Amino acid sequence: MKKKQIETLIYSAAGVLIMLALLIAVNILLGALPMRADLTAEKAYTLSAGTKDLLRKLDTPVKVRFYCTQAESSTPETLYLKGYAKKVEDLLAEYKQAGGKNIVIEKYDPQPDSDAEDSARLDGLQAQPVPGMERFYLGLSVGLADSKVALPFLAPGRERQLEYDLTRAISQVIRPDKPVVGIMSPLGVFGMPANPMMMQMGQPGQGTPPWSIINELKADYTVKRIGMDVEKIDDDVKVLFVIHPKEITDKAQFALDQFVLRGGKMIAFVDAFSLTDSRSQGGPMGGMQGGSSSSLPALFKAWGLGFETGKVVADLRFKMQMRNRDGSTTVAPAFLDLNPEGISTDAIATAQIDNIWLPFAGAFTGTPVTGLKLTPLLHSTKEAGLVDGFLANLSGDSALKELKPTGVDYVLAATLTGKFKTAFPEGKPKAAPTPDGEKQDESTTNSPPAGDFIRESAAENTVVLFADADLLNDPFTVRTMQTPFGDTAMPMNQNLTLALNLMDQMAGDNRLASIRSRASMTRPFTKMQEIQAKAEGLFREKITKLEEDRNKAQQRLNELQTQKDKDQRFILSSEQRKEIENLRQSEAKVAKELKQVQKDLRREVVSLQTQLKWVNILAVPLAVTLTGIVIAFIKRKRTSAK
Repeated sequence: MKKKQIETLIYSAAGVLIMLALLIAVNILLGALPMRADLTAEKAYTLSAGTKDLLRKLDTPVKVRFYCTQAESSTPETLYLKGYAKKVEDLLAEYKQAGGKNIVIEKYDPQPDSDAEDSARLDGLQAQPVPGMERFYLGLSVGLADSKVALPFLAPGRERQLEYDLTRAISQVIRPDKPVVGIMSPLGVFGMPANPMMMQMGQPGQGTPPWSIINELKADYTVKRIGMDVEKIDDDVKVLFVIHPKEITDKAQFALDQFVLRGGKMIAFVDAFSLTDSRSQGGPMGGMQGGSSSSLPALFKAWGLGFETGKVVADLRFKMQMRNRDGSTTVAPAFLDLNPEGISTDAIATAQIDNIWLPFAGAFTGTPVTGLKLTPLLHSTKEAGLVDGFLANLSGDSALKELKPTGVDYVLAATLTGKFKTAFPEGKPKAAPTPDGEKQDESTTNSPPAGDFIRESAAENTVVLFADADLLNDPFTVRTMQTPFGDTAMPMNQNLTLALNLMDQMAGDNRLASIRSRASMTRPFTKMQEIQAKAEGLFREKITKLEEDRNKAQQRLNELQTQKDKDQRFILSSEQRKEIENLRQSEAKVAKELKQVQKDLRREVVSLQTQLKWVNILAVPLAVTLTGIVIAFIKRKRTSAK
């Protein structure tokens, strides 16, 4: 009996060891295979269709050099970077698999004073100081013939943008000739140099860097500055960015008109209330001054569009929760935080965009003239209305009080497509009067003859219009984060992604749009936003009713006060006391109702959150349990059948 127990124990132990060996062998074999399972909803860790299409169409080998210092130290920083380097290698393996012989991967370990370090420096890589090491390299160099593009340091914070950065680098080396992009703006989009005179006087005179959108464009295009007083857009400009064209002259609008008619692409960012311009005005009031507005009145009129300056769109569904300096939060209904509900899924540029910020945006109205078609890209919900931009900038409460939803989906951005006709049928506008009131000599204006201009485009063209220009400014697009590896600019939304997608669609490699768009995905609780919008609509009605009751009571008190004698003006009459009592009762009643609405709002939100939480907790266990029950039932049925 004892011998049998020992044999059973030996067999059991041997079976366990054999099973363990099999598991290890299977794990090693599967680990050697280039297989991964991407369970993210947007397939963030799978090569996009744009990348695969680019790699398939390569006809010349592209060399990708991967530099990573193999540190012997085991500090938290080096371990973290080594882990990220492994992810980079996995991504490069996918590029190799998709590109085949036309993607050549070379790996280097740039130790101090080595040939690999010299190669890294020649390729434009930047070493980072890491605790425990003198220099640490982690970067890529993409080359084809004499063309070379470097990713100097692969910051772990840009992991979701890594595929886009690498695919863009490959696209740049196979297309070294960059299209020309024009930028027309009165704002400091190109940055401002430092003022040494101001600094010597003890006043702030430091310069400002270019906007991030300019740096991004320079990576793929030749960027040319276009003056606000231009008479003709250069022929080499393929796409023109017009950013906040405040006080634009008819002469400059004529230049834009002719540019579009001869086939040039234009993306215009006008603004009903510019926060960026108001902050740059300086002065003791600073950003409290009224924001300037901008439009293209002559062009919009010719195209059949309306754009009201000074009025901005406020939306209860897309309102932004702003954090104050004291840590409290306030609601800003005119600062729009658009989710997929307000973003078109039909257009290529916006198909994968899910979060856009529009600070104090205007709205396009009207019906395009015959021959033109307006296709919205961004729009509000029916819980929106137009409010005064200045009052909305003062406080969110002011916007809420003025907001009266109109049931209209306001157009915030759109494409205008078709055959355009000139907005200047009489030809180039005459010269504006000089400051002394006299007109300039026509012989000095170089104006073309009456017939020397384009009256209608020969083929269909596309113009993209945005009702906001602040959406491109860095404070509303990127957040600078300090990391052990240097400052990193992280996107707060997909504003720049949308602008660059449109640029790629018009002038560059359209395949990049599908990669860039999915770099940052949000999951807004749209159901909660809907519940809050309805409850806040009820709040607004109650507040309006309360203010009306207060105003009526106060007006009645003033009327009674004027009917009294001068000697009795400080004595309350019985009618005044009655009015005051009615006012207090009305305030108490409405305050009670507001409190109940607030309780109902919290109850609905908490209930929805609880339901979502239990679904997340129980969904997987329930699925496993049900699967086990089904399998057991099927197995039992088969056994009984035998």
